[in-house]
Amino acid sequence: MQKIKTAVIGAGFMGRVHSEAIRRLGNVEIVAVAAVSKQEAAAFGKAIGVERTTDDYKEITGDPEIQAVHVCTPNSLHCPVSMAAMQAGKAVLCEKPLALSAAEAKQMADLAKAKNVANCVNHNLRYYPAVQQVRQMVAKGDLGDIISVQGTYSQDWLLYDTDYNWRIDRKDNGDLRAMGDIGSHWMDMIQHVTGLRITALSADLQTFHKTRKRPKTAIETFAGKMLKPEDYEEVAIDTEDYGAVLLHLGDRARGAFTVTQMGAGRKNRLHFEVFGTKMGVAWDQEKPDELWVGFRNQPNQLIVKDPSLFYKEAATFADLPGGHSEGYDDSHKQVYRRFYRRVADPSAAIDYPTFEEGFRGMQLLEKVLQSARGRSWVETGI
Repeated sequence: MQKIKTAVIGAGFMGRVHSEAIRRLGNVEIVAVAAVSKQEAAAFGKAIGVERTTDDYKEITGDPEIQAVHVCTPNSLHCPVSMAAMQAGKAVLCEKPLALSAAEAKQMADLAKAKNVANCVNHNLRYYPAVQQVRQMVAKGDLGDIISVQGTYSQDWLLYDTDYNWRIDRKDNGDLRAMGDIGSHWMDMIQHVTGLRITALSADLQTFHKTRKRPKTAIETFAGKMLKPEDYEEVAIDTEDYGAVLLHLGDRARGAFTVTQMGAGRKNRLHFEVFGTKMGVAWDQEKPDELWVGFRNQPNQLIVKDPSLFYKEAATFADLPGGHSEGYDDSHKQVYRRFYRRVADPSAAIDYPTFEEGFRGMQLLEKVLQSARGRSWVETGI
């Protein structure tokens, strides 16, 4: 079997997640990695067993033998790295949010179409088996007509003013932090499972820590809990810790969600509830194998993931039988499997979120910012 040669650009938390998931595919080989410095790249390469390392991503995008790249950099580099790779005819799988702005995201989507290369934005959270079961339940009419949705994406890794990460810096992350990082996931998720577009929204944003203590040396995401006072310098903060959004879905449905990176005790909780005219469903990422199903006139159900009991379309997103948990790392594997099927065979179905969807996601984020600044409802027009 001829393996597809790929490279991972970015050596932080997501770089490691991508690398582990890629290796589970079997038909894809990581032949190079890039990082912000030669030292970081070498350490990353050693940790995952890749000999070729560099601090210049253009050495990778310019190599004709490399067929695909994973862009796991800070958001400010998503566009330039992806554009360089696509210009060279490579397939690109990029982290979310897709870019710093909708304008950048449109450039990426347009170039992907012009170059006819496989392109994917990593909304991996769609790919839990239970989430796919919800999607099929909605599509097959089990819930009836969708009336309302609600939920949250809550984390606590930025609870203290001594917590810091590149995402806090607008120049690296973009204008929206909590909304851009995890709100983008929630909005993508609810549209994916309901099949409805967000058509209007009203948003409120809040920064609780007006200043934070920034480490004097760079640290990896989720890794800043052990620093000492002398390791910090105080800086002003202009990205949000919390956001709340009221929304319209399609013509009729209504909803609301919150995001926070200061929710003490919530480590990584994406939770949604979808209510229809026949039943409701709820899912919690911190309990990914469980699916709550609610009824008006009969007992509610708590379903545990079992592909043999799921709709056949949802069962294809599970590799293990009932009673064997499939979690965050498995969701990445499911996305990458489908992406590389397309890399290997350009006629294969596109069963993953593309740059076009990433562009729409960036448009939504800009509507959130517009609404929050204007303290008003905004039509999305997308």
